[in-house]
Amino acid sequence: MRETNFIIENNARHLWHPMAHPAEMQAQPPRIINAGEGVEIVDIQGKKVLDAVGGLWNVNLGYSCEPVKKAIRDQLDELPYYSTFRGTTNAPLIELSYELAEWFRPEGLSRSFFTSGGSDSVETCLRLARQYHKITGQPERTKFVALKKGYHGTHFGGASVNGNQNFRRNYEPLLPGVIHLPAPFSYRNPFNTSDGAEIAAAIGRLFEDEIAFQGADTIAALIVEPVLGAGGVIVPHETFLPLMREICDRHGILLIADEVITAFGRTGAWTGSRLWGVKPDLMSTAKAITNGYFPFGAVMISEKVAEVFEGSKNGLGSIGHGYTYSGHPAGAAAALATLKETKRLDVADNAAARGEELLTGLKKLQDKHELIGDVRGKGLMCALELVSDRKKKSAASKDVLQKVQDATYDAGVLIRTSGANVIMSPPLIVTAGDVQTILTALDAGLAAVGA
Repeated sequence: MRETNFIIENNARHLWHPMAHPAEMQAQPPRIINAGEGVEIVDIQGKKVLDAVGGLWNVNLGYSCEPVKKAIRDQLDELPYYSTFRGTTNAPLIELSYELAEWFRPEGLSRSFFTSGGSDSVETCLRLARQYHKITGQPERTKFVALKKGYHGTHFGGASVNGNQNFRRNYEPLLPGVIHLPAPFSYRNPFNTSDGAEIAAAIGRLFEDEIAFQGADTIAALIVEPVLGAGGVIVPHETFLPLMREICDRHGILLIADEVITAFGRTGAWTGSRLWGVKPDLMSTAKAITNGYFPFGAVMISEKVAEVFEGSKNGLGSIGHGYTYSGHPAGAAAALATLKETKRLDVADNAAARGEELLTGLKKLQDKHELIGDVRGKGLMCALELVSDRKKKSAASKDVLQKVQDATYDAGVLIRTSGANVIMSPPLIVTAGDVQTILTALDAGLAAVGA
């Protein structure tokens, strides 16, 4: 790599960053991360901080997971790549498909389709949902229902079912036939209540009303995150997802669980679907499946859906979809090692315990700092919503969020901001001491706004 001065001088000059304005990145170049160890990262100036972002929700096992690194190295030596399009495959992928079927047995998901990441996985789910209905003789079932504030990646399909205008407006028109329901959000909702059960029931009624208006025979699937992530860590009431499942079943609508963030332990359960006691028809996964060490994803498919495809005797059952890197052997090897370590360390239980400590600490910070309007979380996905006025719930300014982020970083912890939200999703191997480090640094960051 070239010298440090060259790297700093050319930061953001020749590359556009995802989810950022190119001009802003040039005016305020991003932090350059040079190294990672355990749950900490080191920037180009040598400053070491605790990564409370977990990469991007995905480095569940931290930055020093040698079994995963070794699996990738060994696989690159043996077979660095081969296509899995019709006619060829590889041994690690076959083994991984078996292990995933075992992992997701409680959800009734027994088949897998491999992708390069979360957006690919969502796109695949949407395509398979439409194809499923074509095979069953219901070709008009093409519409999708999603939630406002939901996030489902950046492909045109995913952007179309996204429920945040930040990811939609500049790319419209998107796919037609997408219906958005309110998010199950107790802090901000159109129902004039903060009671989660009432909110869930109200959304259920709206869903039924939309089905009646659109026609059940035109709707392919409902897609939902079991806990909404990028939209601000919105935790639904325990009745919400079971209610959505029941409505889908009654009207022949598939349920897609977008678990790109929530699968593999982040909520304190191995999946968000399992957390709420629901079996989806399709599930999108990625991120933590390789601990972030290799771009990889998997769509998990239920027996019900698999039987329809595998029982098809004509071209409608043929999957005319896939990616060059679907089932990459190095990715499959990384996933196998990650699953083994994830299970060995029982990170779901740690996420539940440390998540409770983090949430309790954040609520104490809310008592101390008027800037915090709401505290939300489940497992090791937590958020603060910052406001300029608690009674009016008016969002804090972008400058305030940036000041909190910068001061928290100076105090030794990297956090993420999105809109008016401060989001925390640290590696699932954090200790009670790490949680206290996050809280102490965040306290300093919030205090800096009033300084």
